[in-house]
Amino acid sequence: MPLLATPTLETERLALRKWELSDLDGLAQMCADPIVMEYFPALMDRVDSERMLVRLMEKQERNGSCFPVIADKVDGTFIGFAGLSIPEFDVPLPFDPCVEIGWRIKSEYWGRGYATEASRAWLAYGFETLGLEEIIAMRVPMNIRSGRVMDKLGMHRDAVDDFDHPAVDDDSPLKRHVLHRLRLEEFMTLSK
Repeated sequence: MPLLATPTLETERLALRKWELSDLDGLAQMCADPIVMEYFPALMDRVDSERMLVRLMEKQERNGSCFPVIADKVDGTFIGFAGLSIPEFDVPLPFDPCVEIGWRIKSEYWGRGYATEASRAWLAYGFETLGLEEIIAMRVPMNIRSGRVMDKLGMHRDAVDDFDHPAVDDDSPLKRHVLHRLRLEEFMTLSK
């Protein structure tokens, strides 16, 4: 289920674009920040971030999109990433196949609405251009900030969809995840 090639989208304040090798510094800073990585299994050093960038770029090439970059529209500063991706884990998710929307923002840019602004643009692209029927998002229950973004996007959660993430160690407090969904008809109602 490829997503087509990642387009460059613009919002009022943001440029949303595919990954480039020059994004490594911003990605490495973000992934080494304990505030940003609070709900991830571990901080990432520069080598880990470089490996992640290679994976993101390979997946972007293979699937058309992989959580594209958010940059400042005026000066191109790396802010984080947000957008669509097709989850790929060794063990399938209970709701596969699916298209996920996700984000990660450098902590100095929190509280400015960038995750919501970028995600709204990608939801519109996913539903209106790609013709997707549903887009999902997932988070650990403690990640209230991401839950608020999901609420602002009009996504909804049903507790029966909560699941244990197959890529997280069984003894980790981050194992349990909640699922949020947005269907095409719901998006069209919100867009009016």
